[in-house]
Amino acid sequence: MATAVAPPLPPLRLGRFEHAIVTIALMMAVLLQVLDTTIANVALPHMMASMSATQETINWVLTSYIVAAAIAIPITGWLADRVGRKRLFVWAVIAFTAASVLCAAAQSLPEMVLFRAIQGVAGAFLLPIAQAVMFDINPQERHAKAMAIFGMGVMIGPILGPILGGWLTESFNWRWVFLVNLPVGIICALMLIRFMPGTQVRKRRFDLLGFALLALALGSLQMMLDRGQQLDWFDSWEIWLEAGLALSCGWMFAVHLATARNPLFDPRMFTDRTFAVSLLFMAITGVLLLAGLALLPPLLQHLLGYSVLDSGFLTAPRGIGTLISMMLAGRLADRVDARYLIFTGMALMSLSLWQMSGFTLVMDSTPVIVSGIVQGLGLGLIFVPLQSLAFASLPTQYRTTAASLLNLSRNIGGSIGISLVTALLARNLQVSHSDLTAAISPYTLAQAGQWLGERLGGAGDTAAALLDLEINRQALMIAYLDDFHLMMLVTLAALPLVLLLRRPSRSASGPPAVAD
Repeated sequence: MATAVAPPLPPLRLGRFEHAIVTIALMMAVLLQVLDTTIANVALPHMMASMSATQETINWVLTSYIVAAAIAIPITGWLADRVGRKRLFVWAVIAFTAASVLCAAAQSLPEMVLFRAIQGVAGAFLLPIAQAVMFDINPQERHAKAMAIFGMGVMIGPILGPILGGWLTESFNWRWVFLVNLPVGIICALMLIRFMPGTQVRKRRFDLLGFALLALALGSLQMMLDRGQQLDWFDSWEIWLEAGLALSCGWMFAVHLATARNPLFDPRMFTDRTFAVSLLFMAITGVLLLAGLALLPPLLQHLLGYSVLDSGFLTAPRGIGTLISMMLAGRLADRVDARYLIFTGMALMSLSLWQMSGFTLVMDSTPVIVSGIVQGLGLGLIFVPLQSLAFASLPTQYRTTAASLLNLSRNIGGSIGISLVTALLARNLQVSHSDLTAAISPYTLAQAGQWLGERLGGAGDTAAALLDLEINRQALMIAYLDDFHLMMLVTLAALPLVLLLRRPSRSASGPPAVAD
């Protein structure tokens, strides 16, 4: 490999005031991106009526954002080196804000899909760069505290998104879901322009073939996961095509990464065992975070009768638990082995999912709140030390690329988790419904219908229909409980991965940076 060794990047030193302003601006940008990943979900039915769209076509509002972001995330490191981290970040905030305004002004579905794709590309750069800058402006002994602050935005955003989106949609209009980004984006951009430190620009040759292969693989994978349930998975030729593209392009990219002279990512990054295991852990965190959020609100709304806004508030305790545990993890990082914190977090996640697998149709809100707090405590104890460990032995030159890979891993894990639990929910619903109806023989049903008909007259048919409705409710609840039980087993199966993580040394070490 024709490479040259570059000196390590110098640490970015800021005064206390500048440090606080930059941190606030970075977190505003993180919240912009993370909130918009989930905030639009609540407004989809209103958009559908406004734009005369169908249930199938309106989903492209979400799909376009997810696919565009997945394709753009891997080039974050190259772009940050090529044009400068500050310039890329500021323009990403400006583009994201402008795209949000365009989304609010969209008059047709094609316009909305286009503007959401632009929003997804711009938003893809925000989290990795913000995370890398948080590492650079803080000394190593404060990295855990920095990741606690960063993690608050990443973990709280998906929980606040449905609440804020529901309130804005019910109180004003669905367009305010996007317009709310305008003042935040303007203030954030101005703060970044004035106070964010710049970094040196490094000329790197762009790996066009590697990017094309990875973009096709990620785009096909995200399309398959997003549309699989809607198209009945492998009964559709589209899903077969997308799966084939994802597998073949992913395999070719892996071969290209190992053999190319100037690949998109330096393959030596993946020889760091802790970083490689952290990528897998981050994917599992994405499953637990996003798949849980995909299951709980529909359960609360469709089976337990809560409104959209009330179900949002019932998911908020998970955010409170996350805040508490992240602050705790930031303080304990220098005193307790990070691997113990991660193990405790995974154990708490398993406990919360076990609690959720015991939900009933006649319960009050207490089990939802308690399990949410326990789950939030677990997520915070996983996220903060895991982020610190992932970067502990990587040189500073790899931080932006490593952050983009970690965010990509979490997003892919979340997409896989959502698709898996949604598919299993539909399958388990059919199985549970069949099992329940098998316990009620046709003879028994006929007897019940005759008895009800004799005593209630025409209302007997209504009573029989209500009986069938109750069977459906019970079957759907069992299907949800099966999903929670499966997530618990996945969490327990991931616990041994903690043994593969290495305890970080006080001074980060790693391979030298590569300059093309």
